[in-house]
Amino acid sequence: MESFNTFEVYFIMIKLVIFDLDGTLVDSKTDITNALNFAVEPLELEKLTIEKTVSLVGEGVTRLIEKVIGADRAGLAPEVLNRFIDYYSKHLTDFTRPYPGVRETLEKLSFCKRAVISNKRESLSKRLLEELGLLGCFDIVYGSDSAGEKKPSPKPLLRMLEHFSVSPDEAVIVGDSNFDIEAGKAAGVRTVGVSYGYRDVSFLRDADYIIDDISALIPILNELGKSRSAFIRA
Repeated sequence: MESFNTFEVYFIMIKLVIFDLDGTLVDSKTDITNALNFAVEPLELEKLTIEKTVSLVGEGVTRLIEKVIGADRAGLAPEVLNRFIDYYSKHLTDFTRPYPGVRETLEKLSFCKRAVISNKRESLSKRLLEELGLLGCFDIVYGSDSAGEKKPSPKPLLRMLEHFSVSPDEAVIVGDSNFDIEAGKAAGVRTVGVSYGYRDVSFLRDADYIIDDISALIPILNELGKSRSAFIRA
């Protein structure tokens, strides 16, 4: 009997790229710090530095307020939160700007769906992107209140995959914190950590890739779009 070899090759194209917002697409730490200091001013707490704020962000504004005021003032959290939202809503982009290369990179991703999953509220996320002229770059924007759970839960990612009818193998999440990486891993999505954001690079150690510049995402997507497997069957 004649024997022969058959090559089986399959291709996985990246159809969806999901971005974190703060610390990944935009540098918003000054505006967040200013809003926090305004919110806690009546409590006469020590003024927060930008560095301190950066160490606390990532889990959404409610959790951020709780960490700033401490457990002994937990009852004041709703009032402080309202002050924060009121101020921040009026000063979203006083100092907030996209990181270098963000606009250009997003323009190069026209071959796939582009999305944002932020732990900032959806309304604020959309307004921020709109004020910076970036909202039109995205097909959908999720915030902390969009899917019932926020990162590091995989639920927002899974819902987004379902929305676009995309498999986990066809998606990538890009973020600056362990919450992004954990959410991506739990959803079965490839993960890219950015080292220039709010978290030390040590928090990104479980990411599939780590990049120092957002433009470095393009070669990674090109590589992922190539053949993923080739084997011989006799």
